[in-house]
Amino acid sequence: MSLLSPTSLRVATAPIRRIARFNSTISYSSGYEDYDIVVVGGGPVGLAFASALSSSSLVRQNLRVALVEAGDLDKVRNWSMPSDSYSNRVSSLTNASQAFLREIGAWRFVDTKRTCSVEQMQIWDGISNARITFDATDMGLPEVRHGMAHLIENLNLQRALLHSLSESGGIELLDKTKVSTIIRDAEDQGGWPVVHLNDYRALRSRLLVGADGFNSPVRSYANIDSYGWSYDTQGVVATLFHPPRGAFQGPNTTAYQRFLPTGPIAFLPLSPTTSSLVWSTRPHIARALLASEPAVIASMVNAAFRLPEVSIRYLHDCIVSAHASGEPLTHSELTDEIHWREQSHGIDPHSAYASAIVNILNLEAVPPEDAESVPPLVTSLQPGTVASFPLRYNHTDSYIGEGAGSRTVLIGDAAHTIHPLAGQGLNLGLADVETLAKCINNTLKLGGDIGSYTALLPYAQERYLSNHILLSTVDKLHKIYSTDFDPVVWARTVGVEVLNELDILKGTMMAAAGAQVPIYPQSNWNGIAKGFETIMTTSHTVKYIAEKVSNILASRLQGLVKSPTAKKGNST
Repeated sequence: MSLLSPTSLRVATAPIRRIARFNSTISYSSGYEDYDIVVVGGGPVGLAFASALSSSSLVRQNLRVALVEAGDLDKVRNWSMPSDSYSNRVSSLTNASQAFLREIGAWRFVDTKRTCSVEQMQIWDGISNARITFDATDMGLPEVRHGMAHLIENLNLQRALLHSLSESGGIELLDKTKVSTIIRDAEDQGGWPVVHLNDYRALRSRLLVGADGFNSPVRSYANIDSYGWSYDTQGVVATLFHPPRGAFQGPNTTAYQRFLPTGPIAFLPLSPTTSSLVWSTRPHIARALLASEPAVIASMVNAAFRLPEVSIRYLHDCIVSAHASGEPLTHSELTDEIHWREQSHGIDPHSAYASAIVNILNLEAVPPEDAESVPPLVTSLQPGTVASFPLRYNHTDSYIGEGAGSRTVLIGDAAHTIHPLAGQGLNLGLADVETLAKCINNTLKLGGDIGSYTALLPYAQERYLSNHILLSTVDKLHKIYSTDFDPVVWARTVGVEVLNELDILKGTMMAAAGAQVPIYPQSNWNGIAKGFETIMTTSHTVKYIAEKVSNILASRLQGLVKSPTAKKGNST
């Protein structure tokens, strides 16, 4: 069933047809081509929005829609890779996002053999090792039993969206075309935005949609301010190769993330022998990693998930110093250093936490008991996949243009950017798309003006606060885990250990994050608030939580009393 299937065509037929006839012509007095909707940006979010519009017969029959993209969409449409190779740009799609893509008819074009279900997530503190585990089978949510999310290459999704658009029709794709400038038409002509392209065409639009990323020309035209900051970190990405999990371990469907003071490192499954790396770290460390040979990067990744933080810090210093000297660290030098540090930390060479000499592990034998606590050992990197990009937090003051910038709306990264530690960037953009598409459809049913502030206001009301809550939460998590200040480490450790004991709260959190498709027309965060209220009004549950908190606090306090100088002993 289409997301935008009309239910009241009788109400909207006459007004919509008048709009369509007016906008499907060229304005000869100005030389402008008139459109109802112009979308700028052909990334995953822009293509998803175009697909959502195309899935509606109401839109196809009555509106003229164009999408402008600077890149060559034929390259995306014809994208193909060998079955054992993967792109380095991978996103996590929640079950809610997948449900939306199915509803607009795009998911059936996805090559699902190149996607991977996430059945479990293991997240832990790089200093205290406090760990929280989210397991799909333990949460009691119907959709979650089939995985909490799916990992997909961005190009796989974009290709599927293009095939969906080709089948549905109704959208003009203007690729290999750049936006030169955007101006406002004369007031007596309606004051609509006019998009001038580098091929000398000019598109005048009743509604201009910015899906054009962080440096959005549409946002600049609309004069919408934003606030945010750079994290002074780079995201290092790569495609990793490793042996398959042993017969006693199950498939490679666990996502791992370790929070180091320099930034989180994530290991995301793609296939039995392939995973994706997203390592957020300081710029000087990222530069040193990118300048290193692939074998050095592989060993650094293995060590980053296994060695104590003090040794990771030392290894960072080693590769940075070597890079600065012009003589990058060799793989044998790094391996010797890691091996010595494993011995000094008392790590059993047959433990899953030993990574210096991969060959000492018989990977086909019965794995050690702690094998599933860390990701598989990386043996090599896919050539050409190591890259980096800057990370920042950004949120616009508004999603809708007003005054001289009216008839504009922002979606995706044009409206907000988020740290990748939560894997929610694309999901936020798709939620924007779903809400805006429904908003436009509802306006059409009523015969309204799709570019008016009144018509667009429900979109901003539904999405802005929801996005802001998640953006702020992730930003605070990043800051909390970027310090090694003892009181903060202690507090976050207690918090994680308490939460890890409460499956009902973990399940509610995952539902709010999109692991469960919402049943009722309310935001996920409203749902989590109501769920938490229900939980806390149950006396048995309150008593259970209090006991867990008391036990963990007592254990942590006892540990502090017994070993007040423990950290000093490991600091050299």
